[in-house]
Amino acid sequence: MTIRRIEPGARMSQAVVHGNTVYLAGQVGAPGESVAAQTKAVLGQIDALLAEAGTDKSTILSATIWLADMADFAEMNSVWDTWVDMANPPARATGEAKLAAPEYKVEIIVIAALA
Repeated sequence: MTIRRIEPGARMSQAVVHGNTVYLAGQVGAPGESVAAQTKAVLGQIDALLAEAGTDKSTILSATIWLADMADFAEMNSVWDTWVDMANPPARATGEAKLAAPEYKVEIIVIAALA
C-alpha cells in the first residue's frame, strides 16, 4: 500500500493519503486576523488540500476544531455553517486549547475519504 505526502516539509506534511483516507495537518489562518477571517482562510486551505488529494469537503469524515477562546465559538460557526456541505456534514468536535502562537485563534484538522 502506498502513502502519498502532500506539501511535505522537514517537520510535517500538510496532508497524507493512505489507502482511501486523507489526513490533513492542523490548518491555521493569518496570525492576528479575526476569528471569522482565520476560519475562512483555514477552510480555503482545507478545500485546496482536499482537491490536491483528489477529493472535496463532501467526503470529510471528521473535523476537530481548536479555538484559543471558546467565546469565539459563534463567530467561527458563522463561517463554518456557510461552508460545510449540509448534505454531508462530518462528525465534529470543538474545544479550547492554547495554539502554537497567541495570534492564532482557530485551528482545524480534518480526515476525509477519497471520492
